[in-house]
Amino acid sequence: MKKQLLFLLTIIVNINCYSQISFQKGYYIDNSGQKIDCQIKNIDWKNNPTEFEYRLSEDTEHKKITIKSVKEFGVYDILKYRRHVVMIERSSNAMNKLSTSGNLTFKEEELFLKVVIEGKASLYSFEDKNLSKFFYSVDNSEVKQLIFKKYLTPENKININNRYRQQLWSDLKCKGISMNTFKNVDYYKNELKVLFEKYNKCNNSESINFENKQKRDLFNLTVRLGLNSSSLSIRNDALFSSYNMDFGNELGFRFGVEAEFILPFNKNKWAVLVEPKYQYYKSENERILNPNTVIERTEQIKVDYKSLEIPVGIRHYMFLSENSKLFINSSFAFVLNLNSNITFEHSEDLDIQAGSNLTFGLGYKYNDKYSLECRYGLSHDILNDYADWSSDYKTLSIIFGYSIF
Repeated sequence: MKKQLLFLLTIIVNINCYSQISFQKGYYIDNSGQKIDCQIKNIDWKNNPTEFEYRLSEDTEHKKITIKSVKEFGVYDILKYRRHVVMIERSSNAMNKLSTSGNLTFKEEELFLKVVIEGKASLYSFEDKNLSKFFYSVDNSEVKQLIFKKYLTPENKININNRYRQQLWSDLKCKGISMNTFKNVDYYKNELKVLFEKYNKCNNSESINFENKQKRDLFNLTVRLGLNSSSLSIRNDALFSSYNMDFGNELGFRFGVEAEFILPFNKNKWAVLVEPKYQYYKSENERILNPNTVIERTEQIKVDYKSLEIPVGIRHYMFLSENSKLFINSSFAFVLNLNSNITFEHSEDLDIQAGSNLTFGLGYKYNDKYSLECRYGLSHDILNDYADWSSDYKTLSIIFGYSIF
């Protein structure tokens, strides 16, 4: 089994290496101001890059170029990054990393800022791991950070520095925009985008929204039908002799609906999934109650296991072509048992109580519509409520999916 898993992992890694994101028509501007048309390897950066890979044509070698040599680069009609030397305040707004001081500490850095809105007033974004900051400029003036900082007071309360609202009010005033608009705008990309577009429209300036140029399929709803091959064995070491019972493999149907949320970076290669599903396992066996006697007595034992599982997991896509891709996923499933039990003909019955289990899957998706997956559920105990009993339940599934949304 270990060798098989290692072999499977090797195949997946090799496939991933050869299913890289394609080069797209783009350009970069060097330090002398010369614009070079080329093909950019667009990996849909989550964190703002400090370098990128390009090639001059399909027949030329790939090259890397860093921020030190490039003023600007972009993929036509999709995205644009500009190099700026800015004063940046890097305090985190994550609840577990809040500063205990309201003071602002700026540091000069050379960064590739992502262009969000381009026009008379331009909006830029910068992300670095869990850090998210916004910058702006008006009429090609100095690029400045929009100041927003959360911090803890000595009383352990959260205070917020909303200076960005005053900055916007000072620099983006226009007759068509009310003061309440500035008072109520939150430090979120979507709200800031709307304000910058309003200002550019108010000044009869063209406004290019690069976020709207990238078409994203951010949500999929898929009906998933499948066949389970499940096995169960139970054990009790507290009896006079070790007690084992194997109920063997049984086939059963599964039905589920999967909600898939595509993460907005890395070219739609990562997703979070939730899939409520119903499945069942039924089997029976018998054991000899009085072995080594002339008259043998047997006991019928039946398993009736029905459950509603809610797996929550993460999925990674590996693109083979524009309409064809492989995927791997892993899920942690919360299990709700539906009046399930193991009944003994001459002994006390057992109620099945399974808390959770871990699954892994490998599949193929075509045209973002049809999918086929092989999924393996690791062995887990469905007799958690009993100290003397233990069990080994595992499932191999073949699942067909059809995306309805």
